[in-house]
Amino acid sequence: MKIQGAGKAQARARALLRPVSRALWNIEVKGLDRLPTNGPAILCPNHISFLDSAFLMLTLPRNISFVGKAEYMDSWKTKFLFPLMGMIPIDRAGGEKSQAALDAALDVLRRGEIFGIFPEGTRSRDGCLYKGRTGAARLATTIGCPIFPVGIVGTDKIQPPDAKAPKVLKSCTITIGRAVDPRRYTESAEPHRAWRSMIDEVMFEIREMTGQVYKNVYAGKTADAETITPSRVGNVNEPIGERRIASDSSLGSGGTGIGNGADTFDRRVETSSAGAEA
Repeated sequence: MKIQGAGKAQARARALLRPVSRALWNIEVKGLDRLPTNGPAILCPNHISFLDSAFLMLTLPRNISFVGKAEYMDSWKTKFLFPLMGMIPIDRAGGEKSQAALDAALDVLRRGEIFGIFPEGTRSRDGCLYKGRTGAARLATTIGCPIFPVGIVGTDKIQPPDAKAPKVLKSCTITIGRAVDPRRYTESAEPHRAWRSMIDEVMFEIREMTGQVYKNVYAGKTADAETITPSRVGNVNEPIGERRIASDSSLGSGGTGIGNGADTFDRRVETSSAGAEA
């Protein structure tokens, strides 16, 4: 099966299911006016429920393609449905097995479409926000497109991580944050530092929108993490040196459902970025 991302099937499903979702849940969406009406963009949401990617798909005015773990292709329940809805499967073994997902993501962006990836790499099971992986930043610099942080609140109450079905008549909020322009970083820093600074800014903005406690460790790691509470958001017009998230001690230095596999995707983009630019 050729990996293409979202298409007409997603648009039709959105038209059909959006009224149903509005009847079942109160989904408040903020900041849609920040999204461009055309052209490539990357959305980076926090990840607290299986429903995060589905609710984004239903509420956005444009199609969105997401990275998803390749294990969904092993089940008859999801192997056709999820790719039809825009999932790009990624083999988390890495190496050449994940190259197709990287190529598909780049194709989505080069077609001027929206690509979504959860920077934490997996769902948060304790409600905290974890350190972001830099795959989205690397894609943004390759394509030259903005990253939009997305803050999701309340979907974990509708369907907690281990719940088999969602609860109805509950509320959630999806907030589209201010765009992070890769040019602000790539013009003044070496690539790895630019990627880290960029994705740290994304996580900072998500933290401000959701009020989550931030843990300066990758999701799934067993190491002790520094626990942080939200603080002031910076002014986007400030010079990078004055709001460098990478040097902010509160954020350290240095997919679920659909959207998982960011760890593998992150490493794959790093090893393939030179070829992707060609």
